[in-house]
Order: sequence, then structure tokens, then C-alpha cells
Amino acid sequence: MIVIGVDVHKQSLTAVAVDEVGRAVAELTAGTSGELVAWSASLASERLWAVEDCRQLTGALERRLLAAGESLVRVPPKLMAPERRAGRARGKSDPIDALAVARAALRERRLDYPRPGEAALRELKLLVDHRDDLVDERRRAQQRLRWQLHDLDPELTVPPGALDRPLWLDRVARHRELHARTEQRAPRLLALPGCGPLSAAKLLGEIGPIERFDSDAQLARHAGVAPLEASSGKHQRHRLDRGGNRQLNCALHRIAITQARAHPPARAYLERKQNEGKSRREALRCLKRQLARTVYTTLKSESALT
Repeated sequence: MIVIGVDVHKQSLTAVAVDEVGRAVAELTAGTSGELVAWSASLASERLWAVEDCRQLTGALERRLLAAGESLVRVPPKLMAPERRAGRARGKSDPIDALAVARAALRERRLDYPRPGEAALRELKLLVDHRDDLVDERRRAQQRLRWQLHDLDPELTVPPGALDRPLWLDRVARHRELHARTEQRAPRLLALPGCGPLSAAKLLGEIGPIERFDSDAQLARHAGVAPLEASSGKHQRHRLDRGGNRQLNCALHRIAITQARAHPPARAYLERKQNEGKSRREALRCLKRQLARTVYTTLKSESALT
């Protein structure tokens, strides 16, 4: 009798067959479960398949093996660690994991295996888990909304369990008037190609009063889109600034990506920078620096903010 241990991944399946004393006799890495089943036909007729008990990944393999009339057991992940430590091969790889699964199945005699009617119960469990996820997400969204409402109006007190009632939804409706508020504060910012209500609101919220910055260079440095000097001796170069306000940097990046896709002047600018020898990423960084200057001059000219 042989035991075939399988290490399952989304894109690959690695199987190692061992004999009664745990010696590896065959190994295969395949892309589909059908290849594994065809390969196993060349091995001993009396064989047992052992798969790690991760049914999100192993479900398809289990169904294929059962349809082919194969016997299989599920090995809990906690049983694999002792086998890896006891093995001669050090490190971690798919064959090492598959070998550990096979040897664990040899050592443990009372392992779980697929039973009739299990599929229906599995579907029921997935439905319940999905409902729990939706409830948790609803709770987290309401908690975030409560903190944001408190930040906007500390005197507003929403009773527990009232956020989904029409009366209170109407009272907090101004929290959802993102486009109207942004257009009122900075209409020219919304006219900037690639700058939608969300990006404009993010820029306004993260920049604050534009009077904080004496120049567009200060704003660019604050946003982390200004290159840092990294020269030494005869070598003159700049490097990427990974600091700064990352939320502001993200908003500028969204605008740059949109302009690179649909705004002809921005596309021409990127092409010119790439012809100068810059990579696509470096050209986008240059565009983000130019956007920081554009945002600065736009906000400076907004009568509502000056």
C-alpha cells in the first residue's frame, strides 16, 4: 500500500507517494486534479490519498478523487509541523509539505474523511458564514459612521440601533452630500480632468486651508510627490519619497492614472517623459508632481477658499 500526500494551491498540485515505512517513491507537480489521477494509475493499485484539511482549496480535488473511486483522508494542518521537523530535507517547499502530509497520514490512523451528505451541510455552513460576514460588515460600517458623525457634530446623538431608520437617515443625509459640498467649496477642482467628487473631497480634506503652504513645492513635499535628492560625488540623482501624506498621495495618483488613460495632454506629457528615458512609473511620478502644482494654483484661485 502507498499513501499519496498532496499539497494543494490555486495554480498547482504537488503529490508525493510514500511506501509503508514513509519512503518517497514518486513525486509529481501538476496543474489539474485530472493529471494527478492519471499519474496515480501507474502506482500501486492499493493506495490512499491524503490531503491537507483546507476545504476552500481541496474541495475540487476531493470531488475528483471520490468520482474516480479513490480513498482519501484529511490531515489537520497541525499534524504536518512535526513531520517537517523530523524530515531530513530542511526548509519549506511544496514537495516537503506533500511528504509531510503523507507521513502524517501514515502515523495517524483515525483521520477524518468525506462522508455522505457532507456537501449539503457544507453549503449550509457557507451560507451562515456569509450572513455573519454581512452582519459584521454592517456593524463596522455603522461604527465608522458614528465616529464620523461625532467628528462633524459632537452634539448629535444617534440612539443605538437607529442608524437604519428613515428618520435618522434623513438627519444624517448631509454626511452623504459629498459632491454638493465639494462643488460648493472648490468647483474649479472638480473641473480638473480626472478629479471626481471623491478625489476632490480627499484633496480638500487632507490639504486643509491652502494658506498652510507658501508654494506648490511645499504642497508636493507634504504629499510625498516631490523627489528626494540622493546624489553623491559625481553622481547626480533623485529617489522616490515614500513619506508624506499617503492619503493625499493616493488622491493625486488616482487623478494621474485617470488622466494617463483619458486626457490627451497628460498622455502626451507621459510619452515625452518616456522618450527622455524614464520608465512608465517615473513618468507617472513626474505627472503627479505637476498635478500638485495644478492643485495648488487651482485652490489658490478659488474665491471660496481665499
